[in-house]
Amino acid sequence: MPPPPQQGEASEPLLGSYPRDRGRVELEDETAYDSDEKVHVVGIGEDGDGADDGLTSLPFSWKKLWLFTGPGFLMSIAFLDPGNLEGDLQSGAIAGYSLLWLLMWATAMGLLVQLLSARLGVVTGRHLAELCREEYPSWARYVLWVMAELALIGADIQEVIGSAIAIKILSNGYLPLWSGVVITASDCFIFLFLENYGVRKLEAVFAVLIATMALSFAWMFGETKPNGVELLLGLLVPRLSSKTIKQAVGVVGCIIMPHNVFLHSALVQSREIDHNKKRCVQEALKYYYIESTIALVVSFMINLFVTTVFARAFYGTKEASSIGLVNAGEYLQEKYGGGLLPILYIWAVGLLAAGQSSTITGTYAGQFIMGGFLNLRLKKWLRALITRSCAIIPTMIVALFFDTNEHSLDALNEWLNVLQSIQIPFALIPLLFLVSKKQLMGDFAIKPTLKTVASLVAVLVMVINGYLLVDFFASEATGVLFSCAISTFTAAYVGFIIYLVGRGVISSNWRSCLDHTSKSMTEG
Repeated sequence: MPPPPQQGEASEPLLGSYPRDRGRVELEDETAYDSDEKVHVVGIGEDGDGADDGLTSLPFSWKKLWLFTGPGFLMSIAFLDPGNLEGDLQSGAIAGYSLLWLLMWATAMGLLVQLLSARLGVVTGRHLAELCREEYPSWARYVLWVMAELALIGADIQEVIGSAIAIKILSNGYLPLWSGVVITASDCFIFLFLENYGVRKLEAVFAVLIATMALSFAWMFGETKPNGVELLLGLLVPRLSSKTIKQAVGVVGCIIMPHNVFLHSALVQSREIDHNKKRCVQEALKYYYIESTIALVVSFMINLFVTTVFARAFYGTKEASSIGLVNAGEYLQEKYGGGLLPILYIWAVGLLAAGQSSTITGTYAGQFIMGGFLNLRLKKWLRALITRSCAIIPTMIVALFFDTNEHSLDALNEWLNVLQSIQIPFALIPLLFLVSKKQLMGDFAIKPTLKTVASLVAVLVMVINGYLLVDFFASEATGVLFSCAISTFTAAYVGFIIYLVGRGVISSNWRSCLDHTSKSMTEG
């Protein structure tokens, strides 16, 4: 920690400018975007009377909102990846409309987490992985890095396999899973190509992919004609039973993606703002909050379409418990195959858009995570290739292994969901600690009320995912050796969580004590 301020000095910065006097050269640090890559927002923070008190309400501008639109929609892709779509279809098929209220509130909780991530990135001008590198000792940040990479690999396997399944459907089965994985792997080069044409071009591609998902699943929604009254009751009336508890846990668990928390704090730095002016930061936060909210409303509607389609088609049927990502299209085709367009291919197009978009954002997140934690100063194409290889090689192995028995992929997905659930505390705890830190965030540190709400949300998400882990491993732990390994891992896992929480509490108390002492000396 930096030394306490001397008498007469400010105890904290006006804005969240992270201390840089640690023997490092600022230009050597990994950064999310080079200055020539950023989108320049004209007139940000310049309206009103010109005072930089942060209190004057700045007029709303559609033009500025448009210029800030993009990062939130890239972030929302994680709410629409193939893993989430599988959770949606299983929730609808097994629980019907009864968990729509939980989907809505889980999306709201996810929005809160993502807004905090955006706040951290906008105020500090640095992303979460960079700040973790600065904040934690070497051993702890390497553990956090490994955990973030494992979460990213788990998500990427689901995303690439989802794309491969869609490619197989669209090719009428001529292209096996492994070839679909190879095709999907090429998105790394598409991503690098698009990056050369600027951030806005890349964001436009994602807008097209999200629109494709929305149109595909909305078409399916119209084809199946879900019950409007049941849909409304599902949204407004909370219902939960012992038969649907597993699906309920899955709905919440799919919403918070560890790598997405790191990603959003970096994406918001694609706009050029003056971090030394409070009004600029405040106005940027306003537009990012609006844009992120709109993006997640769109993602919620898409998830709603998928859930209700499968609720209408399969709830209460004997096929409900056997539907997964692999066979969902076939079941839909058997039930609704007489439409204008084959519903199997509509489903495959939406699934392909979800898989392709999420794999590209996964590549993006991998760059920020590896570059931020390790402070890599590599050319972007090389860094993208390295981070992409970390995920695509395990995926290729999985595809080759499961190509002859695709139905085993559903069991694999359970393991991958568990892998990602394990990593959630290692994104949420550092985020809450850093965004609450007055020394880092200045006047933009979250207030006690918001901190309490965010902490409750984080605890709730971690408890729910903890239930998923306990339930999963209780059924899997069949041998003494495996049980001992799980017990050892659990002890280390809980110990590291306690360390992260304890470090945040101690640091917060130390700072409060320091501020109180400084204030007393000044008044004296």
